[in-house]
Amino acid sequence: MMKDFTQETPVWLPTMTPTLEFAFATKVTVNPARNIGNLHGSGDRLIMTVGGGVVEGPEIKGTILPGGTEWPLVRPDGVDSIDARYSFETDDGVLVNIRNTGYRYIPPELRAQMKEKVVDAGQYYFRTYSVLEAPVGKYDWLTRHVFVGYGERHPDTLHLWYYKVL
Repeated sequence: MMKDFTQETPVWLPTMTPTLEFAFATKVTVNPARNIGNLHGSGDRLIMTVGGGVVEGPEIKGTILPGGTEWPLVRPDGVDSIDARYSFETDDGVLVNIRNTGYRYIPPELRAQMKEKVVDAGQYYFRTYSVLEAPVGKYDWLTRHVFVGYGERHPDTLHLWYYKVL
């Protein structure tokens, strides 16, 4: 006979409000986007290669390696579905992989402006969640936490601030 779970309530979850701790920031240069085309009505798939960049935080510093790729899907509803993978090397020689997934919504009147100038990031939504891969050692804390990111797009640069969910 199955136990009736309908009357059971969580004991600890009501006291476990998530908090965020700043972990690091990235500044990524991206090459011009190429449009692969409309994917059967789901939107335009773009491809952009990463040119390089920097990583800086209280416990980590490094250089983003050229060659990573972003594959955003610009959906018909104006939402960009983010899918990016790239690597960086810490200042002490450790390689780390990062995968960003998330959403960016830019009101149509601002989308064209972003190609030419910096638009107030409070006027659009740009959030990611990230999975990082690091070898066992000094940076393996990156593999034991969930990270969320807040983004700001400049014409040729992408700024992301990453927060560890505690």
